[in-house]
Amino acid sequence: MMELPSARPYAFKFCPETTALIVIDMQRDFLDIGGYGELQCANETVFASVRKVIPQTQRALEAARKLGLHVLHTREGHKPDLSDLPASKRLRQKLAPSGHHVLGIGDVGPMGRLLVRGEHGHEIIDELTPYPGELVVDKPGKGSFWNTTLHRALLARGVTHLLIAGVTTECCVNATFREASDRGFECCVLSDCTAGFGNTFVNSTLDMLCSYDGLFGFVSPSASLISYAHDQPTPPSTPGFRGDLDLSSLRQQYNKTEVSVTEVAKEVFRRVSEYKKKDPAVWAYLRDADELLRDAQVLEERYRDKPTPPLYGIPFAVKDNIDVEGISTTSACERASYTPIESAKVVTALLRAGALFVGKTNLDQLAAGLSGCRSPLGCPRSVFDSERISGGSSSGSAVAVAAGLVSFALGTDTAGSGRVPAAFNGIVGYKPTKGTFSAAGLVPACRSLDTISILAPTVASARAVWLAADEGPDMDDPFAKLQQSLPLWHVEFRGLQEAGFTFGVPPQSALSACTPIYRNQFDAAVERMRRIGGRPIEVDWTPFEGGSRLLYDGALMNERIQCAGAVFLQDHGSDLHPTTLRLFQAALKRDVKPWDVYRDQHLQASYTRQAAIAFEKIDVLLVPTTTDHPTVAAMEADPIALNSSLGEYTHFANVLDLCGLAVNASYYEETPAKPLPFGVTMVGASGTDGKVFDIAKAFEATP
Repeated sequence: MMELPSARPYAFKFCPETTALIVIDMQRDFLDIGGYGELQCANETVFASVRKVIPQTQRALEAARKLGLHVLHTREGHKPDLSDLPASKRLRQKLAPSGHHVLGIGDVGPMGRLLVRGEHGHEIIDELTPYPGELVVDKPGKGSFWNTTLHRALLARGVTHLLIAGVTTECCVNATFREASDRGFECCVLSDCTAGFGNTFVNSTLDMLCSYDGLFGFVSPSASLISYAHDQPTPPSTPGFRGDLDLSSLRQQYNKTEVSVTEVAKEVFRRVSEYKKKDPAVWAYLRDADELLRDAQVLEERYRDKPTPPLYGIPFAVKDNIDVEGISTTSACERASYTPIESAKVVTALLRAGALFVGKTNLDQLAAGLSGCRSPLGCPRSVFDSERISGGSSSGSAVAVAAGLVSFALGTDTAGSGRVPAAFNGIVGYKPTKGTFSAAGLVPACRSLDTISILAPTVASARAVWLAADEGPDMDDPFAKLQQSLPLWHVEFRGLQEAGFTFGVPPQSALSACTPIYRNQFDAAVERMRRIGGRPIEVDWTPFEGGSRLLYDGALMNERIQCAGAVFLQDHGSDLHPTTLRLFQAALKRDVKPWDVYRDQHLQASYTRQAAIAFEKIDVLLVPTTTDHPTVAAMEADPIALNSSLGEYTHFANVLDLCGLAVNASYYEETPAKPLPFGVTMVGASGTDGKVFDIAKAFEATP
């Protein structure tokens, strides 16, 4: 915990991990000659004084970066067609009878059209250029929240406290601060990092913001923040790769130049080659050593002596039903394979963020299964026991992460394919709210329910990948969710332990699907949730059970046939894995009437609404991720029914439009000296992914 002791009305305390520095509108249009700010100010002396805060803001920005604060920037500006500019804002000042506003927004000035996106004047000044990975929020209003993604971006990062700098104090800083206060954020303006077009306005604004014992928040000079950064001890540097592929550990080593991306690439290739001897079924495609090293060298050259992006040099794998340019996408079915001419949009986002692509991973054929035992390439095994299944359908991705071959991997999740294998391998599996990741370049399994998922060793790593992968709605994706359709909630600055939260649990009847060992492990997980501030309440299981049954027992199964192709399934059955063939043959033989489809659509809508109402009373729903951890032999003996039972607590999530994060909760032994992982999933309402991450982070950190 840090504090700014000179803050008014009293010391401002904050934790760097949950604090963001927001630098507001430090753009040419407000700070350079010939911009909108000079026009607004109409006083050369006063306008020149505004620029005097730039050096101190630079120092505060450097301190925030060194201390590990989140950093965000805003720019005020409008679309080139001015469709987001209301007439009142465009005309009010120009119409003032005795005013001085000859030019207005959209008119041409020395740096291009005033306050218009894409013009030279809209750019942030060179002294405060954002680093790769620092979010830049383009706002059409004076405040930073109206018609922007700022609130969701802060929730996604787990931010509760804001340090605010920028211009102008009386206008955009003031508007942003006051609205942030209404949204629950604890806010502090850095008084020597903000300025305006009139000292009287600046001083009165700062006095007002911290008046009445902190009615809106705090005001403080930045000296203490900068001192914290100066006083930070520099850990001793130890050249050479430490062996840990955890994202944060690699980032630290890269930042201290202890290791190069090339060295990590060599080690990854060595590990992958070695692990293939133990389990040859993990990979569907591997890049050769020369290709991997060439990409590593390209990254090193591109960012030499420059700030690096958030996933710089982080090795990752991609499930083989997600496109990577120039590499065959097979979905573990050679007959259905093709070579894409461009990568999936999520893959492109990760590469843009600096990640290092290693290869494509094995999966249950056509992403149909939760076992990992339905691939012609073989059956990957759990890293904990070679006789146990890895889980599927994202089997290879989970094993590659759990075995320490890559830092993270992409999977998919229609009915649990990202969560079940995470549980069986003791890692984290994140299934985002459907429609928030672009589905472009993803082979559909059940298109209205599919989503790309993330598998990672820790909650923090999964969150970091999420922030890089989620670039906002893909307007070419018919199932994409607009940001404005997703919920927002008040921020709770006190933290989970002090503020508390409510979590739902299934009734005992719903838990009967678990083995006795899993029941005991789940009871322990409930107690662990209590220790981090949670209060459990039993939920009505009707919508969750109903949603699960719809997925495979109802007409929704026909969507899987449509996505795979009915003609393909009928003509090429001999090319399918025997279990995959049985699954689809049974579905094709069903006597589904046209009206059954509408019946199930209505049921889905009803269950979805019931689940949404349930989440009005709880922050998350805690469930066992699955029911048991079968052996490969048991799964091969009963591949349909046993596979289905594994999805008891995962099938409903996408049907009911929920998000989920599977985390490891504990270990147990069925055989002496052979510990196995037990996982739980924290399920959240649609769009509440950030809240789920906050609770999962606390759960992971608490024994």
